[in-house]
Amino acid sequence: MSADFLQFLFSGITVGATYALVGLGFSIIYNASHVINFAQGEFVMLGGMATVFFYGAGLPMPLAMAMAVAMTIFIGMALEKFAVEPAKGASIVTLIIITIGASIFLRGLAEVLWGRNFHSLPPISGSDPINIGGALVLPQSLWVVGGTIVIVITLAWFFNRTMTGKAMVASASNPLAARLVGINLKFILLLSFALSAMLGSIAGILIAPISLAYPGVGIMLGLKGFCAAILGGMGNPMGAVLAGLIVGISEALTAGYISSAYKDAVAFIIILAVLFLRPNGLFSTGGTERV
Repeated sequence: MSADFLQFLFSGITVGATYALVGLGFSIIYNASHVINFAQGEFVMLGGMATVFFYGAGLPMPLAMAMAVAMTIFIGMALEKFAVEPAKGASIVTLIIITIGASIFLRGLAEVLWGRNFHSLPPISGSDPINIGGALVLPQSLWVVGGTIVIVITLAWFFNRTMTGKAMVASASNPLAARLVGINLKFILLLSFALSAMLGSIAGILIAPISLAYPGVGIMLGLKGFCAAILGGMGNPMGAVLAGLIVGISEALTAGYISSAYKDAVAFIIILAVLFLRPNGLFSTGGTERV
């Protein structure tokens, strides 16, 4: 295996892990409400930008990260409480427009508060690259991939082993039956937005030392995460994770072997091809299944 191929592969896995977290956020909210939250990319932006702000204000890096995650979770819950919940019963298109409006508002607010400049965060554990098979890998890339693995395992445990997680799964599978057995669907929806915001903010924090933080960073990351959610089968969390890696690796190989000019088009070409061949996604079984 050539060093160049390994270099592109490791780069693709790093970016794909970010797409996986964003796609996972899309799937969690879709399962709870059947809403496609196009403000998911802004959760990524807020995680990175808020960490830059709190760290610049003199807080230690761990505390700055925790504050950024907490702030983004609060904003995610506020979005659900004051924008999505009042529109309960509205059409899916209306709810999507609400989330698009929220995305534009959050991006504009970030530009007013923090400006349009690019900001950098110091890497968590140094910047000296690690040589793996002739390919150079930044330690921060390992944090991105490792963080994604930990989050996926933790969420799997949460959904399968805790009462609240099982309640979320039950609400996604059959909302009426869940309501009849006493599950509070309003709380489940609020929790889904909180989890989604948390995932986005963590992704933004982990990727900021590599790709920088700025108000517009969530636009393309949100679209790529949405592609991952669609490719994996909308509502299939593990499918979104795997599809995110596929998109990231495909982008990196395209940029490396063909041209970086086509990198951003790869995800959309893949999604068009898959929608023609498997309209329900790569990892769906028959009809769309919400799990």
